[in-house]
Parts: sequence; structure tokens; C-alpha cells
Amino acid sequence: MFAKAFRVKSNTAIKGSDRRKLRADVAAAFPGLGTDQVSVLVPGKEELNTVKLYAHRGDAVTVYVSGGNPILFELEKNLYPTVYTLWSYPDLLPTFTTWPLVLEKLVGGADLMLPGLVVPPAGLPQVQKGDLCAITLVGNRAPVAIGIAAMSTAEMLTSGLKGRGFSMLHTYQDHLWRSGDKSSLPSIAPLALNPPDLEKEKESITADPAMQEDLRCLTLEGEDENGGAQQQMCGRKSLSEDSNSRGLNPDPTDSKTLQEQMDELLQRCFLHALKCQVKKADLPLLTSTFLGNHMFSCCPEGRQLDIKKSSYRKLSKFLQQMQQEQIVQVEELSKGVESIVAVDWKHPRKGSILEGGEVRTIIINYAKKNDLVDANNKNLVKLDPILCDCILEKNEQHTIMKLPWDSLLTRCFEKLQPAYQVSFPGQEPIVKKGKICPIDISLAQRASNKKVTVVRNLEPYGLDPCSVASILQQRCQASTTVTPAPGAKDSLQVQIQGNQIHHLSRLLLEEYRLPRKYIQGLEKAPKPAKKK
Repeated sequence: MFAKAFRVKSNTAIKGSDRRKLRADVAAAFPGLGTDQVSVLVPGKEELNTVKLYAHRGDAVTVYVSGGNPILFELEKNLYPTVYTLWSYPDLLPTFTTWPLVLEKLVGGADLMLPGLVVPPAGLPQVQKGDLCAITLVGNRAPVAIGIAAMSTAEMLTSGLKGRGFSMLHTYQDHLWRSGDKSSLPSIAPLALNPPDLEKEKESITADPAMQEDLRCLTLEGEDENGGAQQQMCGRKSLSEDSNSRGLNPDPTDSKTLQEQMDELLQRCFLHALKCQVKKADLPLLTSTFLGNHMFSCCPEGRQLDIKKSSYRKLSKFLQQMQQEQIVQVEELSKGVESIVAVDWKHPRKGSILEGGEVRTIIINYAKKNDLVDANNKNLVKLDPILCDCILEKNEQHTIMKLPWDSLLTRCFEKLQPAYQVSFPGQEPIVKKGKICPIDISLAQRASNKKVTVVRNLEPYGLDPCSVASILQQRCQASTTVTPAPGAKDSLQVQIQGNQIHHLSRLLLEEYRLPRKYIQGLEKAPKPAKKK
């Protein structure tokens, strides 16, 4: 409403009777304010002016100004607080949160669309259509805008968080704000979040290509400077600038049909949401909530998840398929309403094998591509929606806005499942999940007071314990035995009479050419005898 300059009709000091009436109107409009707070907001003696103006669309608005700042405005007999007032009373209205990138679009006159909302761990506030709401940015409780809810919270979730969410009335940095002292946005710390009372599962995930390209799509609609309609993606390009963006149009380099591409995107968002967002404590989870609060937020940059364009057509049909694959269990807990009641968290999922250097390159390129490197401190990286989902716990997503490079990389590596690759000449490399344990060489004392050399964990390196035992028996001229390794499933250990670590060292390092870092215990070799 105040995105453009307005025309002032009059500016007069308020009369005593009008001051008392305004105080009564404020108490009625905002019952959450106590009597003392109302008296502070509408002072009894300090200067208080009534400014009548016309907004650029012709709306007649009455603005109440105290101490040089607009504190309230009245439109069609409805009273609204300004951001100056909300900074003193941040909990006056139901509050919804969005991303910092959205603010400049709101200031330009755009309404807030539902894909731009950030859903907090406690869920969205409960509002009805037509309710007045405040908008804040992630990590700061100071409101930056007020608007009218275009639908109830229940309707927002049912819609899958798609469509217009709020018709904006007033924002920080608009012309109404500029008519005051132009105070900067204060920093009000988020309320303390109690971590959920559940066992935190440190599940690792395989490298997902989403790390390279995902960015939550925050779609806004509003007016351009000439009053014309516009639609923009909160990112780096508008739709008109990036009309060939993947997902908005089929990928020309992909031979798959649009339907096949949408099927892949649907499954990708489904798995990403289960892996990165949903926890056991969230179950049972309404399927509509899962779609709106979790799957849509996992959609990559420039792509729009549209189930109707997939071969499934409906979410229920897709979830039936996922249930047949035993990934989730869906039940109708109430008539006509389905919920996800169980998830097989250990179900095998696809992933790419990446080396540590590749992971670093992907993360660095992603941060640079999306302008996430802090302009004032190059050692800090701003966390966008995807990085938040990937590396932060739920109770951190509203408090941590930036991370140092080393912390960002460390957290990313912690989320990846370790794997290793063993290569042999003339054979395909063997890739296995988990960490590779080093070959362990130790000395043990037997009952006869004789030492034996014990070698464990040869199998991961492609070495047959029986063959190694046979070679060592010939070279050491000592007896060898092969027995099951204690505490290890399907693993054998080799025992050689005497301290034979010198022979083992030559065999493993020189003949098999194993890197020394994968062998532990070589330092236990007998020291050479001193010359007399």
C-alpha cells in the first residue's frame, strides 16, 4: 500500500476527546495490550498528530504520529500497527517467518506467497482468513511487514503451501516507514526453542546432487514500478530473465519426457524430505502436511513440483507406490484423511560416491554461485534454505544464519556416509560403504611363553588370509595358523610363531604396495641386534 509515495491531505494535532477514543479503539483492536501498554502507545500528554493522506491507489488513510514516527494507521475503519510499534511489541500479532531475500520484494509491493514461508519446528501459527499478521525474517523477531491472511492455516497446509498467503499492507523501508525517523531494523533474538524430547539419530546420508543445485523457490506476486503485474523468483533471476530454467520448462538436454522428469523430481523431493527433515517424533504425519511443509521445501532452484504433471497425478497414488516399495506406511487415521505412520529409515537409497576434494568443490561452487559468501567477511557463508535443511538441526534453523567455511565443510562431511574404494591391477575397483579399518599387526604371548605375530583385517584389502599364511610360513620357516578373528563377523586372523613383523612389512609394503597409513603395528618389529 505504501510502496509508492503518498499525498498528504492534512496534518493536525489530535484533540483530547479523539485521543481518548483512539486509546479505546487500540484496546479493542489489540486485546493483548495491557492498559499501561496502551497508555504508552497512545500517550496522554505528548504530541500526537493525525495525518490524513491518500495512498498511490487512491485509498484514504489516517495515520497517527507520535514522537515523529507513525505508530498506527486506519483504513476503512480498521486499525493497524506500523513496524515502529511492532518493534516495541513484537508479539502483538500472529507472526509468520520468511527469508531475508524476500524483504526487497515485499518493499517493492509484492504480496507474500506461501512457498516463501519458513515453517518453524512448532508449526505455523493458527490464523483464519482475514486475520492481521506480522512477517519476520529468519533469526530476528522484529517484524518487517504486516499483511492480511489470504486463507486460514488449515487451508495453507491443505494447499501444500501454494498460492497467495498474505496481502501486504505495510513494510519496513516503504514510504510510511520513511515518513518517520527511518530507524534501522532492530535485532530481537528469537524465543528459546526447547529441543524435541526424542533420541537424536545421527543418520548419515549419501552425497545427494541436491547439494549442488538446490535452492528453495520463493515465489512472489505484486506490482512493478509502473503498476503492472509481475511474478518473480526470489533468487538471482526473474522468470522473464530465466524462461528456460529447468523444471519450468523441460530440460532440453534431458531425453526423458516431462512426465518422466516430474516423476524423478517427485521421488527426489520425497526421499530428501524423509532423510533431512522428518523425524520419528513427527509421526504420524498428515500426508498433506508432509507435502506442504517438507516436500515442497526440498524442490531445487528453478523447478516447481507439480504432482498433476507426474504419472501419479495424485499424492495418494504416489504414496501407495512408496508403500509398496516398503519405504513408508500410510494409514487412514480419520475418515478421508491419510497419514504417514511409519518410515523405514534403513531402506536402501541411491547416492553418488564423491571424494573429499569433490565435496569441497561442490560446496564452494554452490556458495559462490548463489552469492552466499558474506560480503563483509569472506570467511563466513550465509546459509540459504537448502544448506539450513542439510546441516542444521531443527532447533538451530532460526538462530544460525552464517557459518565459517571450516564449520560448514565439517558439518557437511558429518552428514555424508563414509565409503572407501580399493583398486587392484586389471580389476574393477571395489567400492564399499563405511570406514576401512587398517590391517592390524600385534604380538601376543602364548602359554608356552612364546611370542606369536597376529594379523587381522586382511580381507578388505583383497588379501586372502590363507594365502598370506602360506607365504609367511615359507619365508619365516615358522608354523602358521588361520582362525576366526574374535569379535569380527566373517573375518579371519593369521598367527605366525615368533615376531615376524619384518617379513610382514616387506610383504605388505614392498610386494603388495599397500600405503603405510593403512597398516598399524609395524613399529613393533624387533630391533636389529647391536654389533659387538
